[in-house]
Amino acid sequence: MAALRRALRALRAGARGRSGAVPGAVALPRGPMGAHEEEEEPMAVALRKNPDYHGFSEEPDVDVLNMRAVFFAGISVAIVLGSVFLHYLPDYGLQQWARREAEIQVLERERRGLPLLDSNYYDPARLTLPPPRVSPPPPRP
Repeated sequence: MAALRRALRALRAGARGRSGAVPGAVALPRGPMGAHEEEEEPMAVALRKNPDYHGFSEEPDVDVLNMRAVFFAGISVAIVLGSVFLHYLPDYGLQQWARREAEIQVLERERRGLPLLDSNYYDPARLTLPPPRVSPPPPRP
């Protein structure tokens, strides 16, 4: 905070004319940097010639034509590629596969004459169960 106060005092002192310039200050050129003062920036020339300049050409008619072509092509490509991408997305959640598999199972069970729903998830005749354990009789007191 003290450094900020000192800097502000130095700036005020420089503005009053007590010293020629603030120590460490750099003088910047007044005109456009990197160009001669008599040369004008190309963007400014294009904007004076065409106030609706889009950046495609210095000629107004060519600029509008190129702008419209680029936007038409860009939007068309985005819509076409976007819809192709959405169409070929994989089956989210395997909903279509599950539907087809269920229809196959229903047709198979109807062909065999079995009920569509059964209380046993697995066929009990095909399960191999361990032999029943014979527990020893409880000890007598």
